Amino acid sequence: MSAGTFAAPISGTGFVGLKSTSPNLYPRAGSIGWEKKTVSNGSKTHCMKTWNPINNKKFETLSYLPPLSDDSIAKQVDYMLKKGWIPCLEFDEVGCIHRDNSRTPGYYDGRYWTLWKLPMFGCTDSSQVLNEIHECKKAYPNAYIRCLAFDNHRHMQSTAFVIQKPTSTSN
Repeated sequence: MSAGTFAAPISGTGFVGLKSTSPNLYPRAGSIGWEKKTVSNGSKTHCMKTWNPINNKKFETLSYLPPLSDDSIAKQVDYMLKKGWIPCLEFDEVGCIHRDNSRTPGYYDGRYWTLWKLPMFGCTDSSQVLNEIHECKKAYPNAYIRCLAFDNHRHMQSTAFVIQKPTSTSN
């Protein structure tokens, strides 16, 4: 008995890739739609052309918005707690990945930030997290501070956002 291959004809359209066939999805460079893109955070509208990338690093989630108020931070933390995630605070004076101690491939300084106390296991209210944020701001006024959320069931970081940038880099 000999081995053979089995091939059956398949009907239907073939895979055409991920490129859209619609020319109207993205504005062309130089068009009015491209030049006047705006971003809104609900209260203000900013033109994207005015954003200057020089000495204006952007970080994680929400970093393109103006600094968050305590109410906005509390809403984010309430969302974390509703999802069952564990809030945690970290801080760092540099705030980004850099190479100071070694130039070997794959080695970067600043990959991990310093943990502010322990993760807030058993936290049930956003005011508890806001109190820790204010303590961290008092202790490290010239540091980047971010809030993380860990998912204990999936064993991963679920979200992170920067709460404070040093005054020398804040816009």
